[in-house]
Amino acid sequence: MAALNTLSYVFIGIGLFFNFVGAFGLHRFPDVYTRMHATTKCTTFGSIFLILAVIVQSAGIWAMGGDLRQSIMCIHSILALVALLVTNATGAHAMARAAHRSGEKPARAVVDDLEGKKND
Repeated sequence: MAALNTLSYVFIGIGLFFNFVGAFGLHRFPDVYTRMHATTKCTTFGSIFLILAVIVQSAGIWAMGGDLRQSIMCIHSILALVALLVTNATGAHAMARAAHRSGEKPARAVVDDLEGKKND
Protein backbone atom coordinates (compact mmCIF):
# COMPACT_ATOMS: atom_id res chain seq x y z
CA MET A 1 0.00 0.00 0.00
CA ALA A 2 2.92 2.35 0.66
CA ALA A 3 4.16 1.87 -2.90
CA LEU A 4 0.72 2.81 -4.26
CA ASN A 5 0.64 5.93 -2.11
CA THR A 6 4.13 6.92 -3.24
CA LEU A 7 3.24 6.36 -6.89
CA SER A 8 0.05 8.39 -6.46
CA TYR A 9 1.97 11.24 -4.82
CA VAL A 10 4.46 11.24 -7.69
CA PHE A 11 1.60 11.37 -10.23
CA ILE A 12 -0.07 14.19 -8.29
CA GLY A 13 3.20 16.15 -8.16
CA ILE A 14 3.78 15.75 -11.90
CA GLY A 15 0.16 16.70 -12.67
CA LEU A 16 0.31 19.80 -10.48
CA PHE A 17 3.60 20.84 -12.06
CA PHE A 18 2.20 20.70 -15.59
CA ASN A 19 -1.01 22.46 -14.58
CA PHE A 20 1.08 25.22 -12.99
CA VAL A 21 3.18 25.53 -16.16
CA GLY A 22 -0.03 25.84 -18.21
CA ALA A 23 -1.32 28.60 -15.93
CA PHE A 24 2.03 30.36 -16.14
CA GLY A 25 1.94 30.12 -19.95
CA LEU A 26 -1.56 31.59 -19.97
CA HIS A 27 -0.29 34.58 -18.03
CA ARG A 28 3.04 34.97 -19.84
CA PHE A 29 2.49 34.36 -23.56
CA PRO A 30 1.59 37.29 -25.85
CA ASP A 31 -1.28 36.13 -28.07
CA VAL A 32 -4.26 33.82 -28.13
CA TYR A 33 -2.56 31.07 -30.13
CA THR A 34 0.45 30.61 -27.88
CA ARG A 35 -1.70 30.92 -24.77
CA MET A 36 -4.01 28.26 -26.09
CA HIS A 37 -1.09 26.01 -26.91
CA ALA A 38 0.35 26.33 -23.42
CA THR A 39 -2.91 25.76 -21.61
CA THR A 40 -4.15 22.92 -23.80
CA LYS A 41 -0.96 20.88 -23.89
CA CYS A 42 0.10 21.40 -20.30
CA THR A 43 -3.27 21.02 -18.65
CA THR A 44 -4.07 17.93 -20.71
CA PHE A 45 -0.79 16.33 -19.67
CA GLY A 46 -1.25 17.46 -16.07
CA SER A 47 -4.80 16.13 -15.94
CA ILE A 48 -3.64 12.78 -17.32
CA PHE A 49 -1.32 12.38 -14.36
CA LEU A 50 -3.92 13.51 -11.83
CA ILE A 51 -6.42 11.01 -13.21
CA LEU A 52 -3.71 8.32 -13.19
CA ALA A 53 -3.25 8.97 -9.47
CA VAL A 54 -6.97 8.36 -8.94
CA ILE A 55 -6.84 5.19 -11.06
CA VAL A 56 -3.82 3.84 -9.16
CA GLN A 57 -5.47 4.47 -5.78
CA SER A 58 -8.87 3.08 -6.71
CA ALA A 59 -7.50 0.02 -8.54
CA GLY A 60 -5.05 -0.67 -5.71
CA ILE A 61 -7.74 -0.49 -3.03
CA TRP A 62 -10.09 -2.63 -5.13
CA ALA A 63 -7.36 -5.24 -5.74
CA MET A 64 -6.67 -5.45 -2.00
CA GLY A 65 -10.22 -6.48 -1.23
CA GLY A 66 -12.13 -3.24 -1.51
CA ASP A 67 -15.76 -3.08 -2.52
CA LEU A 68 -17.26 -2.38 -5.91
CA ARG A 69 -17.16 1.43 -5.48
CA GLN A 70 -13.41 1.53 -6.15
CA SER A 71 -13.75 -0.36 -9.43
CA ILE A 72 -16.56 1.98 -10.50
CA MET A 73 -14.37 4.97 -9.64
CA CYS A 74 -11.57 3.50 -11.76
CA ILE A 75 -13.90 3.04 -14.73
CA HIS A 76 -15.31 6.55 -14.35
CA SER A 77 -11.78 7.97 -14.21
CA ILE A 78 -10.83 6.18 -17.42
CA LEU A 79 -13.97 7.50 -19.14
CA ALA A 80 -13.21 11.02 -17.90
CA LEU A 81 -9.67 10.70 -19.24
CA VAL A 82 -10.92 9.69 -22.69
CA ALA A 83 -13.43 12.56 -22.72
CA LEU A 84 -10.73 15.00 -21.63
CA LEU A 85 -8.33 13.88 -24.37
CA VAL A 86 -10.99 14.29 -27.06
CA THR A 87 -12.56 17.54 -25.90
CA ASN A 88 -9.36 19.47 -25.11
CA ALA A 89 -7.96 19.03 -28.60
CA THR A 90 -11.30 19.66 -30.30
CA GLY A 91 -12.05 22.73 -28.19
CA ALA A 92 -8.61 24.24 -28.77
CA HIS A 93 -8.95 23.70 -32.51
CA ALA A 94 -12.38 25.37 -32.54
CA MET A 95 -11.13 28.36 -30.55
CA ALA A 96 -8.05 28.76 -32.75
CA ARG A 97 -10.20 28.62 -35.85
CA ALA A 98 -12.60 31.22 -34.43
CA ALA A 99 -9.69 33.49 -33.52
CA HIS A 100 -8.24 33.14 -37.02
CA ARG A 101 -11.58 33.83 -38.69
CA SER A 102 -12.13 36.91 -36.54
CA GLY A 103 -8.84 38.34 -37.78
CA GLU A 104 -6.69 37.74 -34.72
CA LYS A 105 -3.05 37.86 -35.80
CA PRO A 106 -0.25 36.07 -33.96
CA ALA A 107 2.20 38.33 -32.17
CA ARG A 108 5.66 38.49 -33.77
CA ALA A 109 4.60 36.11 -36.52
CA VAL A 110 6.40 35.28 -39.73
CA VAL A 111 4.74 36.83 -42.79
CA ASP A 112 3.24 34.30 -45.20
CA ASP A 113 3.81 35.51 -48.77
CA LEU A 114 1.49 32.88 -50.24
CA GLU A 115 -1.59 33.98 -48.32
CA GLY A 116 -2.96 36.32 -51.00
CA LYS A 117 -2.18 34.10 -54.01
CA LYS A 118 -4.70 31.72 -55.52
CA ASN A 119 -4.01 28.02 -55.79
CA ASP A 120 -3.08 26.87 -59.27
